[in-house]
Amino acid sequence: MELDMLYRREYWENAIQYPLEVIRRNIDCFGNLYPSPSSVTLAYRLIPNEDWTSSFWNGMLWQAYQYSGDSIFRIAAERLLPDYQERIRKRINTDTHDLGFLYILSCKAQYLITNNRHAYNAALQAAELLMLRYHAKAGIIQAWGNLDDPSQRGRMIIDGLMNLPLLFWAAAETGDMTYWNAAQSHLLQTRRYIIRDDASTFHTFYFDLDSGKASRGSTAQGYSDSSCWARGQAWGIYGLALNYKYVKDPSILDDAKRLAEYFITHLPDDFICYWDLAFTCGSEERDSSATIIAACGLMELSEQLPLVDKDRRRYEVLALRILSSLHEHYETRLSPDATGILLHGVYSKPGREGVDECTVWGDYFYIEALVRVLRHYPLFW
Repeated sequence: MELDMLYRREYWENAIQYPLEVIRRNIDCFGNLYPSPSSVTLAYRLIPNEDWTSSFWNGMLWQAYQYSGDSIFRIAAERLLPDYQERIRKRINTDTHDLGFLYILSCKAQYLITNNRHAYNAALQAAELLMLRYHAKAGIIQAWGNLDDPSQRGRMIIDGLMNLPLLFWAAAETGDMTYWNAAQSHLLQTRRYIIRDDASTFHTFYFDLDSGKASRGSTAQGYSDSSCWARGQAWGIYGLALNYKYVKDPSILDDAKRLAEYFITHLPDDFICYWDLAFTCGSEERDSSATIIAACGLMELSEQLPLVDKDRRRYEVLALRILSSLHEHYETRLSPDATGILLHGVYSKPGREGVDECTVWGDYFYIEALVRVLRHYPLFW
């Protein structure tokens, strides 16, 4: 596509119409339930608010409301607030660092848009609960599972970068710097141990909690422990760029650029990555969800870089090319029964779950990117 087309507002106003249509249609379809993490033949199963992915549906509703101003999206999002209050109160599947995802895109988003104090309190309670997962000696927030689970004890993952903004926000709101210190420590340990010398990344990394020493890197989602899981690399790009806004350390942007360059050099001709960056051609599945996360990261990185940085414009243009490729070739428009938006996502290739399907986070970041291009609203993160 010609560069001038990527900067035509009417092109993007047309592009956002199909995602808005699907979100509007899904309001009645989903009711008071939530889409499963990934689809089955392009349709999401309906589940209670128990998974780490529930709030991506809230996020889609709030993004749609921000763009359109249509109260149907706001009403649908607001009626879900009691689910998040109950989840915190009853500790329903809260043994996870994904409390950031869960409460940033639901309760924090609702507070930022509507000033609802109940949503505000639920988001702060989620930050308090997330703090319980912080291991001071290792300087990390444990990713998954009960804190005493030997298989998960001392394990951090690259996705955690996206959860840290909840703690930085809580510190700013309360003046309690313990939130900030924990988030800053985890950010530092992620940069130190998960980013490899060649700017690829581990998915997960273990620490010995008794000594606080780093132990080993591994993967739960990638092709191998030594390969680079595409969605993890994308979380790294976006997570670093987002956290820079709170910490303002220029070296964070340097790391984000390194990860971005590695990602870019492993893209196929249509800009949509394979599920692991070990693959750049062939029959392996693409992962549209990893690609749109990376595009959001490139947008944020471009915005945070100094005006004189030579890569600022390049990252912005590449993000738009990715977004255009997804719009032109990866939407479910030809599948009338689809409740997902983006084709060819991957949840877990090793786990044989959600392979070549829609993913709820892929759909969310797609609408986030489109709204960002058209309205440039402040991000929920």
